[in-house]
Amino acid sequence: MNFAPLPSVDAAAVPSDGLVLDVRENDEWAAGHVEGALHVPMSDFVARFGEVTEAVADGRRAHVMCRVGGRSAQVTQYLVQQGIDAVNIEGGMLAWEAAQRPMVAEGGGQAFVA
Repeated sequence: MNFAPLPSVDAAAVPSDGLVLDVRENDEWAAGHVEGALHVPMSDFVARFGEVTEAVADGRRAHVMCRVGGRSAQVTQYLVQQGIDAVNIEGGMLAWEAAQRPMVAEGGGQAFVA
């Protein structure tokens, strides 16, 4: 079989106004996330797929993120198969943090990658 390479982007290259789709679980999200990101945990993804299609209805690209890039790669592959413009953020939140991109935490505390 011939598989197309998974579309991906470096964390530092995600536009500041880009749509970030965070597929991490609730505890990971609460510790630290990209402000304005759409949070749809991978475990709820199928049930909440409509939220994702609504967010990209205007043709926006979804920049998919998890902690290190494994779960987001699976979700990105699924979205691409559905005809949605999606890219996996290489290295996930760890790469985002390393690139010193802004993060926020639930409750306003110090954000970190859980």
